[in-house]
Amino acid sequence: MKLMRKVPVIFLFVAVLAMSLTSQALAAAESGGASSATWFLFGAGLFFMLIIVITSAKIVPQGSVGVVERFGRYIKTENPGLVILMPMVSRMKIISLKEQVDEYAPQFVITSDNVTVEVDAVLFLQVVDAAKAIYEVQHYHLALEKLTMTALRDIIGEMTLDECLTSRERINARLGGVLDDATEKWGVKVTRVEIRAIVPPEDIRVAMEKQMKAERDKRASILEAEGARQSSILLAEGQKQATILKAEGERESSILRAQGRGQAYRELFGALKEAGVDDRIIAVRYLEALEKIADGKSTKLLLPIEATGILSSIAGIAEAAKGLTTKDGEKLTV
Repeated sequence: MKLMRKVPVIFLFVAVLAMSLTSQALAAAESGGASSATWFLFGAGLFFMLIIVITSAKIVPQGSVGVVERFGRYIKTENPGLVILMPMVSRMKIISLKEQVDEYAPQFVITSDNVTVEVDAVLFLQVVDAAKAIYEVQHYHLALEKLTMTALRDIIGEMTLDECLTSRERINARLGGVLDDATEKWGVKVTRVEIRAIVPPEDIRVAMEKQMKAERDKRASILEAEGARQSSILLAEGQKQATILKAEGERESSILRAQGRGQAYRELFGALKEAGVDDRIIAVRYLEALEKIADGKSTKLLLPIEATGILSSIAGIAEAAKGLTTKDGEKLTV
């Protein structure tokens, strides 16, 4: 029933006429009175049926739509599948709804600092309204190409060379916005714009390479100097820490030695006190020690005596030491 609704009235009329002619020719052939006119009618009927089938039955492939026109006027848009058209008066244009890629020839564009660069762009688009793509613009691919090149010149003309080379994403975004606004009434959606290459002139490229090499050398020198400075700082900090640790170790060692000597003196004086030793006995022991010390060639003798402890007996020790002499017969000086 759906197929019959699509068949126009004229198509039914022609089909009925062709079938009538064919049936008459067959009836005449069966009665035995078939003439040349009968066979002509039979052939004409078959020919008309063949023309009707060829010109009226169309197939719309998947991913596309068919725009149907009758007497040059838009009628409707058909979806994928079998479509029956009115013979001789209707026609259908197939429009792809798939995403398409338009590659454009490289264009020369002048930047704001008067440098001519070669720009290579590629455009991704998709038809969203087939009727508008046909009737609102003529050759939308060509229109998109011209619009893209014009928008590129406007956008890059507002930027310097350095900005163009470092801001491709910004250029793509601005270009996509301009194209999307302009193509909305065309029934075309610009899905993505990509700048594949921005090529400056040869002399500019050579100058940029020299500049980049100088920048790399500068960064290398800075990094090397920074590394040497950090190394010197770390070495100085290490030496400082080593000196501090050494001084702290010597201080701790001196404190421990002093504490040890103090403990030894306290124990010695305590033992002497318990044994009842007085200053005279200590003086005699000093004299015995002096006799051993004086057993040498030196004419001077330094006494490591604590003056505050035996101040009362120093005079007696000095008087007793006046008669001491060395083995060589020399008098000992105290």
